[in-house]
Amino acid sequence: MRYLIISILIGFPLAEGVVLYRLSAGPEGHGGWVLAWLVFAAIAGMALIKQARFSLISRLASALSQGQFSLSAFIDSFRTVLAGLLLIFPGVISDVMALILLMLPIREPAFEQAVSPDISARATTRANPHANHSDPASSQSVIEGEFRRE
Repeated sequence: MRYLIISILIGFPLAEGVVLYRLSAGPEGHGGWVLAWLVFAAIAGMALIKQARFSLISRLASALSQGQFSLSAFIDSFRTVLAGLLLIFPGVISDVMALILLMLPIREPAFEQAVSPDISARATTRANPHANHSDPASSQSVIEGEFRRE
């Protein structure tokens, strides 16, 4: 396992260098276009990371204002930041990996879909205790009343 990780850490930059060299020093010599691609990809990567930060803050704020916690915001932001880092890393292979990562659809985490109705009703009760609930099980867990200290 250790040799696999070492070979990936050494082999990936070497493969990127070989591909960049072959693209820029080929028979037609497209060095200027390769350099322009690398600069454009690095700028796009920095913009993606900046966008992911602002997106995470706004999605978390809106979810927390509704009394919920959005794990999908973290997953989406992590995916965008990872793609941005891959775009910043110079090379065509990493850029293709970043584009594939950005194009993959995100599914909601499995544990958010498998939440039992009782747990979601209690979460709704905590978020808005004054709401009228049609579920009798959730209305039994809320004790309404007034308290006065004399």
